[in-house]
Amino acid sequence: MGLQGFFQDMPPAALGFSGGVDSAYLLYEAHRQGAQVQPYFVKTVFQPAFELRDAQRLCRELGIGLRVVQADILAVGQVRANPPDRCYYCKRALFSALGEQARQDGFSVLLDGTNASDDAGDRPGMRAIQELSVRSPLRECGLTKAQVRELSREAGLFTWDKPAYACLATRIPAGCPLDRDALNRVEQAEEALSALGFSDFRVRVFHGAARLQFPEAQLAEALARREEVKTAVAPWFQPVLLDLAGR
Repeated sequence: MGLQGFFQDMPPAALGFSGGVDSAYLLYEAHRQGAQVQPYFVKTVFQPAFELRDAQRLCRELGIGLRVVQADILAVGQVRANPPDRCYYCKRALFSALGEQARQDGFSVLLDGTNASDDAGDRPGMRAIQELSVRSPLRECGLTKAQVRELSREAGLFTWDKPAYACLATRIPAGCPLDRDALNRVEQAEEALSALGFSDFRVRVFHGAARLQFPEAQLAEALARREEVKTAVAPWFQPVLLDLAGR
């Protein structure tokens, strides 16, 4: 079954919309097929500001209104404790909040952007969306990440080559409780490095220090510009470490 068949006769649906490659293409295709799909961005301290900006931009370009739902994810004790399966509790809390809002708005079906390349065994969050009966059209239709990127490029979506992005909570080691200050410092440090022209990197918290992980292709540049890199991150972390293994 293709996406056209999936959307045929589908009741009005709510889409958990991140502004990333997968959900962007899914929204585009739903719009192209004439399906009634309303995107929702669930805003928490785990999402950096640029994710919301990208979601808003994509919706503007498609002429679709975006609804933003605020969620205090750190109020969920099992998320704040940051266990190895934190993603399960987080995804369950977020889609439960989204489901409640969507029902109030008259939507009976929940969608997400999981694709056929996503490994359920490595993603506890997928168990949560399955338990909540969230449907994943890209996965159900067998569309892989590579296919979604190519189809997005052909469609002219600016998200087609957007790097995969894991939420800010992944920068904190499992078992270390999450707090708003640490997440904010990570976001600010990553914004500063982005302003230097780096991309697809991570600023990970390591015993209070920042452990920087750049793609291997950017490691030489990061080393050559180490004073710039250190200065950019210094307002939020001391010391600043460079992971030579890369991402």
